[in-house]
Amino acid sequence: MTFLSVPKARTIPLLLIAFLVGFYPGWAQLTNQVSTDSVDEIVLAHMSKKHVQGVSIAVVHRGNVTLAKGYGMANVELNVPATPQSVFAIASVSKQFLATGILILAQEGKLQLDDDIHKYYPQAPQTWQGITLRHLLSHTSGIVREAPAFDPAKIQPDSVIVQSAFPLPLQFPIGTKWQYCNVGYFALADIIRKVSGQPWDAFLKQRVFTPTGMTNTRTTTPSEIVPNRVDGYTWEEDHLQRALAYLALRPSGAFLSTVLDLAKWDAALYTTKILTKDSQKQMMTPFVLKDGTPYPYGLGWRVDTLQSFQWVHHGGSLPGFRTEYTRFPQAGLSIIVLTNGETANPESIAKEVAMLYLRSAAEKPVSEK
Repeated sequence: MTFLSVPKARTIPLLLIAFLVGFYPGWAQLTNQVSTDSVDEIVLAHMSKKHVQGVSIAVVHRGNVTLAKGYGMANVELNVPATPQSVFAIASVSKQFLATGILILAQEGKLQLDDDIHKYYPQAPQTWQGITLRHLLSHTSGIVREAPAFDPAKIQPDSVIVQSAFPLPLQFPIGTKWQYCNVGYFALADIIRKVSGQPWDAFLKQRVFTPTGMTNTRTTTPSEIVPNRVDGYTWEEDHLQRALAYLALRPSGAFLSTVLDLAKWDAALYTTKILTKDSQKQMMTPFVLKDGTPYPYGLGWRVDTLQSFQWVHHGGSLPGFRTEYTRFPQAGLSIIVLTNGETANPESIAKEVAMLYLRSAAEKPVSEK
């Protein structure tokens, strides 16, 4: 598939695209040049190749939804189509919301990102001395990825999960490496509870979801009725199966949401309604390791570059679900992809769709401003 082909006479070097997109005043009109058919081609090709049953996608420019569409099935057995209103498990895309909760409390002076974890877990082992909230947020603490006590079939307090990791040795000296760590986000959720005096999910609903109008975003639940909830699937060799569901609530992948709700959050990130400019900058700045090397992860976000653009993104993975929320802040472009297939590659979908829009903006002749 050659969806990125450009007529030679109008080709613009990729190194100039970021400049043109960032400063071209007609961006909002240029997005209309990308046909829905072009997006459909990308999404449907991925769905066919990866045996994915349902996808919801939103293309957002500075908080304004340019395209929102569903593909395939939200529920195969009941023949329910996926739509922009479909509610997916967003998995680790949830991490940015836990990070937001910590940053809100920091803004209010109720904690500091460089607080030692012993302030909140005084019984933590001496080997954890020097681990800060910033290390937990950036996956640089050295704590094991998963705690021994975690059981997807059990509902347990977050503190129990965190404490079960106390006896285990650190994987590396604090702050010297990056290694994905869900235990850290269990601890951060528990710290939100301890500092705010509210359950962390209630705190985030009150301080983030309600103010931004994210009415379809909530914690996962195996028992409560959730309108428009999507079922998860997995492809096993040559046939489709329902994916197993976790009973446990994992703060590291806590929430259900829709592409339209996440677009509302995207709009909030262009304001200081929830997070100050300084908080957002910290969130989206690579963590500097002890040897002075920046690692491409901030606070709940991966921070990369793609074709010379600043690329801030995060994916998620749970049984039956793969998700991706990708942002190009300089261009004001975001792509949100939620899927209900374990074999899906939503990051690839998001990147290919993003390049359609970024190239469309760069190809517009200057004389047509």
